[in-house]
Amino acid sequence: MLVLLLHAVVLCLPSIRATGSCLRACPAACSCSNAEHGCWVRCDRAGLQRVPAEFPCEAASIDLDRNGLRILGERAFGTLPSLHRLSLRHNNLSFITPGAFKGLSWLAELRLAHNGDLRYLHARTFAALGRLRHLDLAACRLFSVPERLLAELPALLELAAFDNLFRRVPGALRGLANLTHAHLERGRIEAVASSSLQGLRRLRSLNLQANRVRAVHAWAFGDCGSLEYLLLNDNLLAVLPPDAFRGLHRLRTLNLGGNALGGVARAWFADLAELELLYLDRNSIAFVEEGAFQNLSGLLALHLNGNRLTVLSWAAFQPGFFLGRLFLFRNPWHCDCHLEWLRDWIEGSSRVTDVPCASPGSVAGLDLSQVAFERSSNGLCVDPVELNLTASSPGMSLGPVATTASRFSSLLSKLLAPRVNVEEAINATAGLANASLSYTLPSCGVVDSGHKDKFLFASCLLLSLARHMTFGRQLD
Repeated sequence: MLVLLLHAVVLCLPSIRATGSCLRACPAACSCSNAEHGCWVRCDRAGLQRVPAEFPCEAASIDLDRNGLRILGERAFGTLPSLHRLSLRHNNLSFITPGAFKGLSWLAELRLAHNGDLRYLHARTFAALGRLRHLDLAACRLFSVPERLLAELPALLELAAFDNLFRRVPGALRGLANLTHAHLERGRIEAVASSSLQGLRRLRSLNLQANRVRAVHAWAFGDCGSLEYLLLNDNLLAVLPPDAFRGLHRLRTLNLGGNALGGVARAWFADLAELELLYLDRNSIAFVEEGAFQNLSGLLALHLNGNRLTVLSWAAFQPGFFLGRLFLFRNPWHCDCHLEWLRDWIEGSSRVTDVPCASPGSVAGLDLSQVAFERSSNGLCVDPVELNLTASSPGMSLGPVATTASRFSSLLSKLLAPRVNVEEAINATAGLANASLSYTLPSCGVVDSGHKDKFLFASCLLLSLARHMTFGRQLD
């Protein structure tokens, strides 16, 4: 038996002379072509209900996506020593026999995504795939992963297991010393325990976004010293322990957006000196501890938008110096002297934009960049409660006085109109026009006796009094 197997392997070794056999041995429902990296077999959307009986021995890639495959039996693909990539996405697979992938000893990439009826995998399913580097189990509705399932894959670099039904980080990940990327987003994971990620010393990217994570234990990522990208956004985190991110000295991106955090603690980012992108948006953050960002001098962007912040202290950044962009929109900012440093920073650079003021009332609706701050005689900042009410007219204006006089004259005209005939109105107007510029009492004259005379005289007296008061204000 061993002699026959060795003979089959020798016959199937790729060579230049075997180029034509890729086309000759192509399954009837498939198309085959020679590419730079070997023979490619495409059987996607072919309506297949079972795996073809034979494939070209030189096959380097087989695509069986979007068919009706339900079961993979033992040695489902025969012996294909040149096969590096196998894709079975979007089928109806419900059971994979242990040993189904025997004979594919050089397989490096296996894609089983979107087989919603799979739900369960035997612990020995991948036993023959010692060289597998990329495994895709996304959207298979898996409730769990057997502890030993991935132990047979020492070369595994990337695991895609998002859109599944895990309630915890699969224990099968522990000890995968070469794993660099783990995609576990859009599931039902509720916590990241201190033992969940043990032994993942080469892990560079971990995606846990859009789960139901309520708790991250202290030192949960302690073994992940190579981690560069950690996504925990869109979960249910309300609190974090001080040592939640201890040991992540190489972390470059941390996304905590879309949670329920009420504040930002100084201890969280103590070890994150290499952090470049920090997302804290879409939380309920109302306060930031002093020094919270003091070690993050290399940040390219800090997202604090969509929170409940009314004030942000410069002490949150000291003694470091924030060099990147700061996103602060959709917060109820209280634009008093506590934000003067931020207004000055906005003026000196373009790194901060859109800081709309919600209070005090004198600046509500303005952007912080438009708020006026002044200094008192002893050099202290003066809150803009009064300043911004007159910010549009810093000097004394005579406009309101003139407006008052004109309104008073208009009122007198309306009072006089119903009681004075046209001729009397002309005479009265002439009398007013010749009034003395020294604001002495004008001569109104008596044009007729009785009630009209008294009314006209009183009106002239009031108008003269108003002009005298106006002139006095202008002299002051």
